[in-house]
Amino acid sequence: TQQAFSDDFKAILDVAHRLADHNGADAVLIMLEGPTDWQQLLVSVTNHKLLVSADSEDVLQGAADAGIASVLLNMSQAPVFEKLTQTLLESVADEILLPGAYVVAVYSGFEADRYDSVSMIHLDEHLSRLTVRDIRMLETRVPLETLKTVVDLAVEIGRDGREGKAIGTMFVVGSTKAVLDRCHPVGFDPVKGYKKSERGLGDRRVREGIKEVAQMDGAFIIGSDCTVLAAAQYVDASAKGLTMTKGLGSRHWAAAAISRKTNAVAVTVSQSSGTVRVFQNGEVMLRIEPFRMPMKWKDFEFEPPS
Repeated sequence: TQQAFSDDFKAILDVAHRLADHNGADAVLIMLEGPTDWQQLLVSVTNHKLLVSADSEDVLQGAADAGIASVLLNMSQAPVFEKLTQTLLESVADEILLPGAYVVAVYSGFEADRYDSVSMIHLDEHLSRLTVRDIRMLETRVPLETLKTVVDLAVEIGRDGREGKAIGTMFVVGSTKAVLDRCHPVGFDPVKGYKKSERGLGDRRVREGIKEVAQMDGAFIIGSDCTVLAAAQYVDASAKGLTMTKGLGSRHWAAAAISRKTNAVAVTVSQSSGTVRVFQNGEVMLRIEPFRMPMKWKDFEFEPPS
């Protein structure tokens, strides 16, 4: 049954439309609470790409025929923030929106079934804050800013590679004494001999250098202060008893193993897909799909090692 196109709904759509006009937004997103009149919706939001999302297929029925992009959430019990974020993530993944788009969102922020909130969102900033929020959930002694810097660098490597070439690599962060006791150089260590002040990931030149070095075999060992302590390291830790996603290679097993044996956090970049995984206590705590976007989570299947 179609919901009435109420005066309150028209009024908040007018606010969203004017806000989008004023800021040059790329799209207007409406998180629907129930079925609506698609033609009236199109008339209410002109000159801007229109995007709708909902928890039910019934609510979205007819949107495609009206030329309106839609995202099915199936997240009826989730908080509004998570629904909004998932809508934006799915929209970027499906190339409805670009990662740097500006979006005006209309949703029920305070009271169910009542459109009462309008937000102007810059996707780059929104998804970056989300990254910080999820990293903060990790129970670790490694400073948040250090982890964020490493994860951001890993996402860049996974998304861009180096000079068009896909790259896979691994970072092990924190608990450095215990980690280094379980590592040995694969060969030439390109950071050996540099002063500590010349090995900080806060320096853009160092990050660019890491992208070059990442083409070599072995892991980067990162201190809690965001300093690169060693590169091209073979991580030697037993994977006995670990479970892992199907199809993952030795780099991911090593990351899981070292994060279980020590208090370190391991971050891997898959060469085949660019996927970034964050390991703690032998488990994947966060999975990031950087394909032309900051992040997207997926469920993963486990199977015991052979």
